[in-house]
Amino acid sequence: MTSPHTGRWIRLDGTTNMRDLGGLPTTDGGRTAPGRILRSDNLQTLSVADVRRLVGDLGLREVIDLRTTAEILLEGRGPLRDVAEVTHRHFSLLPERGHHTDVFAVEEPPEDLAEGWLESLLPRRVAEHDEGEPPAVRSYLGYLGQRSDAVVDALRALAAPVPGAAVVHCAAGKDRTGVVVALALAVAGVPHEEIVADYALTAEIIDALVAKLAASPTYAEDMVSRDVASHTPRAETMERVLAILDERYGGPLGWLEAHGFGADEQAALRARLR
Repeated sequence: MTSPHTGRWIRLDGTTNMRDLGGLPTTDGGRTAPGRILRSDNLQTLSVADVRRLVGDLGLREVIDLRTTAEILLEGRGPLRDVAEVTHRHFSLLPERGHHTDVFAVEEPPEDLAEGWLESLLPRRVAEHDEGEPPAVRSYLGYLGQRSDAVVDALRALAAPVPGAAVVHCAAGKDRTGVVVALALAVAGVPHEEIVADYALTAEIIDALVAKLAASPTYAEDMVSRDVASHTPRAETMERVLAILDERYGGPLGWLEAHGFGADEQAALRARLR
């Protein structure tokens, strides 16, 4: 049997971890629709040919950026920012001082930017009952616990009935992107085991992904200070996160309902992915 994950990769010059969320089986016997939502690593190094393929061939019209304000400022304008047809939205999954909802507004540091803006991230806090979880699980629960508003807003952006495709991304396209995508796929009716398999697929390209990020001054220190194995996504990480959502909320949909992403919005996202 051919894996539903085979053939979903989108090979570009400037990305390493881009793939289509279409083609995944659902619990009711259907499949997610291709060409609607993509997931990716950083888009800063797209080539001219990449932009032409994404916008022209794949119909990309929206970018959902989960990076922090500091990352965006350090990395600078990506080539898709110059494409009028593409809308950019920014939802940081890490706590920051201040609130930003549009990436364009923070692409250039304002003249009165406070000293120490690079240290603008607030310390991550881990709920006491989650302190015994593995580090990656703690991080993912931190996104859900500390930035639930940004998680929900990112899903609302993906659910909007806009024409064309959307891409959701962070730096590596595995952690912050992985959590948002896991919730989106759950809404579409994709079973847990397929959500986990999609998450773990990044392991196939982890060497190239680490090398790409290591070439950027923004991410180089983190890449070289840890070995590749520590960056590699493990299926048991997402399995544990989904299990916790099952235990505490009756599943991902219960978490979404509890955080204001109700039945109508879930139906809209399901329609976008189905």
